[in-house]
Amino acid sequence: MNLGVPELLIILVIVILLFGASRITGIASALGGGISAFRKAVKSEDKPADSKEEPKS
Repeated sequence: MNLGVPELLIILVIVILLFGASRITGIASALGGGISAFRKAVKSEDKPADSKEEPKS
């Protein structure tokens, strides 16, 4: 099923009518915050941890 630009615009208008513009912006803001938090967590996992462990004998 291919959706063109007119179909996507109709879907967008229906969603705005159902939820209201202010609620959609709140949802988008929360989603953006979640994505940025996820990216920060992934970046912190990639960094090597400071190893201040005692050397094993």
